Amino acid sequence: MATTITQDPLVNTFPVGQDVIFSLSNTTVVNDATLSQVKFVAEVHISSGTPPNTATTTDVVGTFKTSPNNAGIGMFDLSSIMENFVSADNTASEYSSYKSDTITTEANIPMHLIDKYSRNQNTIRYMKVKFYVEYINASNQLISGYEVISSLYKFFNGYLKESDTLTIQSGSYGYNIDRFLLVDQNGRFLSNAPIHQNANLEDYGTLPFLNVSSILGYMYLVYQDSNSNYLDFDEIPITLANGAYDAASTEIDTNVIYFGCFPGNLQNHSTKFKALVTAGTIQGGVIIATLWSDTTGNEATSQYRINVNCPTLKGYEPIRLTWLNQWGTWDYYTFNMKSTKSIATKGTTYEQISGTWNESLYQINGFKGGKKAFRVNATEKITMNTDFVSEADSEWFEELINSPEVYEIKGYQDDEIFSSLNQYVTPVRLTTSSFTRKTVANDKLMQYTFEVEKSKTLRTQAV
Repeated sequence: MATTITQDPLVNTFPVGQDVIFSLSNTTVVNDATLSQVKFVAEVHISSGTPPNTATTTDVVGTFKTSPNNAGIGMFDLSSIMENFVSADNTASEYSSYKSDTITTEANIPMHLIDKYSRNQNTIRYMKVKFYVEYINASNQLISGYEVISSLYKFFNGYLKESDTLTIQSGSYGYNIDRFLLVDQNGRFLSNAPIHQNANLEDYGTLPFLNVSSILGYMYLVYQDSNSNYLDFDEIPITLANGAYDAASTEIDTNVIYFGCFPGNLQNHSTKFKALVTAGTIQGGVIIATLWSDTTGNEATSQYRINVNCPTLKGYEPIRLTWLNQWGTWDYYTFNMKSTKSIATKGTTYEQISGTWNESLYQINGFKGGKKAFRVNATEKITMNTDFVSEADSEWFEELINSPEVYEIKGYQDDEIFSSLNQYVTPVRLTTSSFTRKTVANDKLMQYTFEVEKSKTLRTQAV
């Protein structure tokens, strides 16, 4: 009378925004005419630390039941349950640092500003499921049993697009994440961002990576000048002391790691890079970033190149945005072309009586009377323009339009304290509601215009 899992997710690590289907079979129970009210039961265990223990109820997040379908199979789609347990990582984790100051739980340091590494806090979780059947027997007793335990899964805060291909094998299906597994130089960071990006000297940002199947050793950074001449390098071990993890750890928060790789971050922690900034040799140059394995001594990712922009002579204020990307991590883009800011106000008014009516004498006061503003609420809007971009950039910008979380990031400052951190990251709402993907064939040189609105309204004094 064994219960068997006839269908489950194809891979053990997957984005939560896909169908997470489990199918169960127990022909003996389902086909027994003496039994009634047969149900398949899924007891879902999700943990934010070490793998869940299905022998206890400590990490049970819910128990769900379904009746056998016409084929006698019990089917569950758990994606809508699981997605409630992952979210964006807005702040860095414990053991990370900002300008060499170690982060504690009290200091809400934006993830984008980290020195070296930070573990995730909310992006990925463990899951196991205990399945069994229950039924009413001929004696009118409720019976449950015939347990079967699923494999251990890791799910992260990502979603699939219509263009993403699902692989099917023996009835099980899922999205192939091989390019994110970091086993050779074809590996990718956990982002669809182009591997060639541009950044200003003041720009902050991270490169996120999935750490589920490899033993990674260090981030290798090479600095070149504008003529591609070698300047210097950094080799930054992936260790707990650097904000990452202990190699022996089984904690799920070590399975997605962020690395502060943009010029603002490197000025925080790299004395070599800071010296190149001071000397002016890195401007117009490039930062080449590669993850390396500590077991084979080989590259575990493609080479990512961050081109360091020379100071603009056009006088435009750069606007840098970050947004939650398809895979639940952060992407970045700096709008260096023309941008405009506008203020829209909305106030509450009332009619004020002119003169004094509650005094011994009536007097006219010039500042009283007529329609007055009780309070004025102001909202700032920013219209930004990209530089000329590639078709790959064009496809990537769709994620900005679709992102549920978008922020403006201010640039590098020489302060050494945490008190001004609320000025670095500002939530915005993308008011550009449609997006037409451009191509070289149709549009030749491609530029895009986006408009955002500050999410926080300026609330002035009440009269």
